[in-house]
Amino acid sequence: MTTTTASTTAFGQQDVRHVIHPYTNLAAHERSGPTVITRGEGCYVYDEHGKRYFEGMSGLWCASLGFSERRLIDAAMAQFEQLPYYHLFNHRSHPPGIALAEALTAMAPNGLSRVLFGNSGSEANDAAVKLVWYYNNARGRSQKKKIISRINGYHGVTVASGSLTGLKHVHQDFDLPLPRILHTDCPSHYHFAEPGESEEAFAARLADNLETLIQREGPETIAAFIAEPVNGSGGVIVPPKGYFERIQAILRKHDILFIVDEVICGFGRTGNMFGCDTYGLKPDMMTVAKGLSAAYQPISALLVSEDIYSAMTEESRKLGAFAHGLTYAAHPVAAAVALETLKIYHERAIVDHVRGMSTVMFDLLDGLRDHPMVGEVRGVGLVAAVELTAEKGQKRAFDPQAGVATQVQNRAMEHGVIVRALGNCVAMCPPLISEPQQLHELVDGLRRALDETHAQVRGQTRSAALA
Repeated sequence: MTTTTASTTAFGQQDVRHVIHPYTNLAAHERSGPTVITRGEGCYVYDEHGKRYFEGMSGLWCASLGFSERRLIDAAMAQFEQLPYYHLFNHRSHPPGIALAEALTAMAPNGLSRVLFGNSGSEANDAAVKLVWYYNNARGRSQKKKIISRINGYHGVTVASGSLTGLKHVHQDFDLPLPRILHTDCPSHYHFAEPGESEEAFAARLADNLETLIQREGPETIAAFIAEPVNGSGGVIVPPKGYFERIQAILRKHDILFIVDEVICGFGRTGNMFGCDTYGLKPDMMTVAKGLSAAYQPISALLVSEDIYSAMTEESRKLGAFAHGLTYAAHPVAAAVALETLKIYHERAIVDHVRGMSTVMFDLLDGLRDHPMVGEVRGVGLVAAVELTAEKGQKRAFDPQAGVATQVQNRAMEHGVIVRALGNCVAMCPPLISEPQQLHELVDGLRRALDETHAQVRGQTRSAALA
């Protein structure tokens, strides 16, 4: 087995001198340097030394069609030759942007008829916050501005979307969250259910807590609720039975907009085209990115209802313009690639493929449930997480400072498999084009990493006891 080591080549040295890395201990990075990925093929990527890795996270939950899809490369090159850039400001438009908006509204949940483009999921969710405030100003409800998100939800890292994100490290020392952003319970039955509490009872308790929060703040002040169908970066949290039915009833009761963040879940990831389809969600706004272009180009979209668009139109008439926009939103190359991506999903029946591969992946992951370090296996479609435990049956988590999940992640990489440590769990999000043998490779690499980490942790525990 080749040990994965950080780059000591010119690439690595230049990186350490100049590149700021997101979600990285910058001080540690100066010592360790990067793993430099130089090419991709299918579901695999290769580092500068030629070592191959199965990309079990699809990059960052996004490379849904792998790393060498010729049709997307050709779509980009053709658009570069035709019109390499244009914008949507001041009554301008271009064919790829128009066609993509039409395709998105045709496949989106009922009622989402208008599209505002952006470049990332963070930007799409940031724009959703602005439109919630804009909408209620247009409707003469100047106090109805607070937005409720959830603990362990992830919606991005811009000032507004970072405030929506319910992870402490996204807020700490960035002076977030903003005022008017509130957080309610994380819907993780594993972590937060009371002893003996069923999923249905847990869901009812969380819904009651949301109702209590709304009443305490005043329903006339609550504008919107935002949620991922499945929490991604917060630990692949699958909603308990009955959760969203109860939540949506409360939102309707208090005239609160429902924003569904489909940045990770959208475009087949959960075994349906959207997580909304999987869990029966009826959004007023929906954000998409990542799988929209299979990560071959940066692009996102915020889809809104006709009611919200009507209010936007009225307000822009009063003010003279809808004064929001981004230079590269609906970039024609990105839009052309996204449009081709949607065609591939349809023509290759990607959703059906995901359903078949989901059965394979979870059959394999079920074999990890008896592992002494595994507290829970959870997920849906082709997104999953393995929760680690220091004491099986008691759900006792490892000390975060021990970095046990990171050890599993790093050992998996030594075995040629890329997964991601998220707190006390290890997440997987393989490309949607993965085949059974590749999923075997993914879970086998993870199993080896778990065995090795368990042996190391057990050895450290014995040493500490002897000391």
